[in-house]
Amino acid sequence: MNKLSKSDLAAIIKKTALRLGFDLVRITSADEFSKDRRYALDRLHEGYLNGLPWYTTSRVERGTNPQQLLPGARSIICLGLNYFEPSHSSIDSSHLVGTGRIANYAQGKDYHRLIKKRMRSLVVEMSSILGKEVGARWYVDDGPMLDRAAANRSGLGWFGKNTNILSPGVGSWTFLGQIVTNLNLEIDMPLKKSCGTCIECIKSCPTGAIVAPYVLDNTKCISFHTIENRGPIPREIRPQMRDWIFGCDICQEVCPVNKIAPDTTVPEFQMSRLANVSLISILQLDEDGFKRDFSGTPIMRAKLSGLKRNACIALGNTKDLTGVPELARCLAEESELVRGHAAWALGQIGGANATKILEEVRFTETAGWVLEEINLSLNEIANNTE
Repeated sequence: MNKLSKSDLAAIIKKTALRLGFDLVRITSADEFSKDRRYALDRLHEGYLNGLPWYTTSRVERGTNPQQLLPGARSIICLGLNYFEPSHSSIDSSHLVGTGRIANYAQGKDYHRLIKKRMRSLVVEMSSILGKEVGARWYVDDGPMLDRAAANRSGLGWFGKNTNILSPGVGSWTFLGQIVTNLNLEIDMPLKKSCGTCIECIKSCPTGAIVAPYVLDNTKCISFHTIENRGPIPREIRPQMRDWIFGCDICQEVCPVNKIAPDTTVPEFQMSRLANVSLISILQLDEDGFKRDFSGTPIMRAKLSGLKRNACIALGNTKDLTGVPELARCLAEESELVRGHAAWALGQIGGANATKILEEVRFTETAGWVLEEINLSLNEIANNTE
């Protein structure tokens, strides 16, 4: 094959990526992300990323220098895959009593393997076309690459004020992937778009996690607490979690750019069995049941104890009286993490039955913080009945 120009090669890559099922594809240079590095390190040092032990200074340094990821890197192919499935969303719909909400992206199969398989196929096809092995490393969101920085610089989308990438016609309902390559490709320019004066995401966040435009305090985010937090969720956060048990879509649901998002075409993202999950059923799961119901989905990341903790909070927030017997069982039989949140939930539901359950277990509980939750709940019920 005759030597292809940078623009011809870029055009072939884009056409191939779309044929392989990607919805968005743009290209940027492999220059360092100096500005994004400073921004990320500032947020890290300010404590906004507390609770993510893997998000370190060295990770940021490596992820903003493509040469460290692939020596000889010249270009970055930025890819986007729409995951929006209307049946998974709470937009313009009411949820069944006694069920918990799961973020749209997590109701389908885990996306990492699927996207990486498609990226690998793209690299293999390019190697075949060029008649030589293409140097490449590919990443989704489980590697050091600053995916949103690359997407922004490539023009695949722009930063929304909730820190998500917004892409024309798709919005932020998009999985991002990057292929760092030694190919010298024609690059695309960043979009000249912004959110303007819109602050819907900031106004709608129940915990105030978007502390300023483009600044997210991870320690206040519902998604962080329901997925990454392995310990007790702060009491001040719990009432704001409403019935979210894995992730949160509120800032995406209110975003005007997201209103016209098309439905995903990926069968693995179109599963709907997790749209309304029974909170009581979650509390009744054992490890085998957890794997049976959620294996292959992102929900496995929360672990069974974390999902039960979240279900307790949702029952407390919805004040679902039918959940009292199962919360009582949790308070007597489950792990310390679940017991403490079951005590909190009973305090939110209140009533004579909840009081009796809490008083009885107070004399047998040995974990200090769980006993504190029990006493706080008893005091709260007493204060609410005066």
